[in-house]
Amino acid sequence: MMLLFIYAANIIVAGYIGLLSLFFKQKASETIFQNVYKSTDVIRLVGSLWLSIAILSVLGFFNPEVFIPVLLLQFLYKGLWLMIVALPCIYYKEPYPKGMAFFFLVWVIIIPIGISWRYLF
Repeated sequence: MMLLFIYAANIIVAGYIGLLSLFFKQKASETIFQNVYKSTDVIRLVGSLWLSIAILSVLGFFNPEVFIPVLLLQFLYKGLWLMIVALPCIYYKEPYPKGMAFFFLVWVIIIPIGISWRYLF
């Protein structure tokens, strides 16, 4: 049941953010990235990743265990971003997208709880 929640949230949130970043990079820069990062095509690159996660989550919604690697990818890149980007910014009092960091932290906590580790290994 938790996997279905995670996939549904990915479809909605990652889908919205992915579309916004791909097609309205300036708006994404202002909202998602809170004007911390400039509106460049790198935002579109990240948007394509997030939209891909949303699309794969549609498939995962119908076959949850088979698409667990999509969730592992999210767990890894969000966790790495928090450790390598967000934590140093917090320590050195530099700007970073706080909303995105909070969402990533929540996801890094929820994903390991929702994954069927027995099925995976």
